[in-house]
Amino acid sequence: MGYQESRVEGRNEVIETFRAGRTVDRLYVQEGLKDGPIATILREAKKRGTMVRFVRKERMDEMSQTGTHQGVIAVTAAVEYASVEDILKKAADRGEDPFLILLDGIEDPQNLGAIIRTANLAGAHGVIIPKNRAVGLTAAVARASAGAVNYTLVARVTNLRDTMEDLKKRGIWFVCADMDGTVLYDLKMTGPIGLVIGKEGSGVSRLVRESCDMTAAIPMKGDIDSLNASVACGVLAFEIVRQRRMK
Repeated sequence: MGYQESRVEGRNEVIETFRAGRTVDRLYVQEGLKDGPIATILREAKKRGTMVRFVRKERMDEMSQTGTHQGVIAVTAAVEYASVEDILKKAADRGEDPFLILLDGIEDPQNLGAIIRTANLAGAHGVIIPKNRAVGLTAAVARASAGAVNYTLVARVTNLRDTMEDLKKRGIWFVCADMDGTVLYDLKMTGPIGLVIGKEGSGVSRLVRESCDMTAAIPMKGDIDSLNASVACGVLAFEIVRQRRMK
């Protein structure tokens, strides 16, 4: 299946894209522009929680596919996002305890695509990603998921930690991958659960880790000290699957 992001260029075109309700994954605005149409676009972006990046004119010119960007380019998502409520409803409709995968700053499209595929195969009800400093549902992510984006709900939130705190009030507890945690086979990971996977290289951020109820370490015997984020997600996700089957 082919996936394609859509680039919308020009002030009126971008304003109409927002007002038509299309999901804008990223908005690029030329540095220094402060006129009325730009202010309107930024208001629409803020209202919808769209990630905004301010870049130099030379960079805008390089990105432009039409040569008439007028200082603004919107990139729409290749696949529509769900909401956290959609994910919880999916679990409820199945009569299952929620199983969520939350990603703290994954930036590699291949990793995100692979994790979405793992989420689908492990029976997770959805994936939650942050809006900022993380890759969104780009065409590359959709392709890397091998079609799983068509069956796996992906929600994008403004603040991952706030979302976790809200979900805790609804009975969900969280386990995050951490090399200094408890060996995953010694943890009880059943019931309503959210699995948190951190950024490539640096792992789960301190504030998000502090919101987790447990930390899980994958025992390793090799000569390197860490796994790829998507591989670590797979190991932990299927341990959750195993424990659920053993209940």
